[in-house]
Amino acid sequence: MSERRIAVLHGVNLNMLGLRDPAHYGTLTLSELEAAIAESAAEVGVNTEFFQTNHEGAYVERLQLARGRADGLILNPGAWTHYSWAIRDALELTELPAVEVHLSDINAREEFRRTSVIADLCVGTVAGRGAEGYADALALLARHLQETAA
Repeated sequence: MSERRIAVLHGVNLNMLGLRDPAHYGTLTLSELEAAIAESAAEVGVNTEFFQTNHEGAYVERLQLARGRADGLILNPGAWTHYSWAIRDALELTELPAVEVHLSDINAREEFRRTSVIADLCVGTVAGRGAEGYADALALLARHLQETAA
């Protein structure tokens, strides 16, 4: 079997990692985070492709492109998590297994952050684990892909 392809999509403001409130988001830059994710991906035997945008339409288009190009998705839409029905619809149309990731513990923050419009479409959610959350998400998604292939 060929190596699985995982698309990792970062949403709005994640390009500001390293500058944005380190108490919630850590000190890694986006490129440092992606290097750590790629290392974790190699450990579980998957290839990763990365994308970040601050434009909701571009995020939707990238989700649409993932269908047929990826075996699974790791998603951190940022603030769009809480209200973007367009992203939810695009995710549903991919028909791909996805894991939602948040660097901070969204359930321990402001009330509006506790809502996710994509959670029920995902095989899991990892929140509040910082950069390690992506390694957890990759392991969860790799396990899911292995179980569903059997």
